[in-house]
Amino acid sequence: KRSAVIMALRIAQNQHGHLTQPVMHSVADYLELPRAYVYEVSTFYTMYRLEPVGRYVIGVCDSISCALCGAAALTKHFEKRLGIAVGETTQDGLFTLQHVECLAACCGAPAVLVNEHHYHDGMTPEKADALLEVLKNKGLA
Repeated sequence: KRSAVIMALRIAQNQHGHLTQPVMHSVADYLELPRAYVYEVSTFYTMYRLEPVGRYVIGVCDSISCALCGAAALTKHFEKRLGIAVGETTQDGLFTLQHVECLAACCGAPAVLVNEHHYHDGMTPEKADALLEVLKNKGLA
């Protein structure tokens, strides 16, 4: 049952957008695990969100290769375009900006991850602008 908690929390997060205390309690009760254990897992791993996030979570990799190839400037560009700082969500609830750890795209640095599944490497401010426009107008396919 302990081995199922990571995936159960991911499923719950996908259904609810983020993990609330009642959601974590439900996971613990369903798996017959102590609630404290489920809370420990959900607060240890950065893939779990304990606060509401935007429809599109944009993660800019800040590991060494991306950092050396301009991730800080790219992050500043996203902050300026979106009008938010890292860790914040736009007022319309559309975008949340985050730092993420290595996306294993070092040869295409800097890299960006959208909603945990959509990788974009070789990211430039111009490509970032185009990505934001696609997300605003068409969304993810």
